[in-house]
Amino acid sequence: MNDISLEQAQAVVEASLAKSREVGTAMNIAVVDAGGNLKAFGRQDGAWIGSIDISQKKARTARFFDMNTGDIGALSQPGGPLYNIEVSNGGLITFPGGIPLKVDGAVVGAVGVSGSTVENDHIVAQAGADALQ
Repeated sequence: MNDISLEQAQAVVEASLAKSREVGTAMNIAVVDAGGNLKAFGRQDGAWIGSIDISQKKARTARFFDMNTGDIGALSQPGGPLYNIEVSNGGLITFPGGIPLKVDGAVVGAVGVSGSTVENDHIVAQAGADALQ
């Protein structure tokens, strides 16, 4: 199984932190490995405490299903094929801010970001994911 290295995970956190500073909001940034286990984490001063758990769940959700969490959210609306999926797996997050991380096309982990609007969360997570490109 391909897995993200500690150095790669830290690079994702650093790129996400840089983007969050640019956006002007305090974020929690979690990176999980290929097995969905926490590999690296960053919490900016003043970031919401409740977003610690959300960032980690976004990362795990993205890894468990190898999809952006916002895409899962679109499928989990009432009447959708994944309705109520957020109550599975010990709790998932199905709004934007979680992105699978790929190296050479293989998923090696995921990043989850929480601390602002879901649009900002996604932008910051994407900056982290782009650090592996």
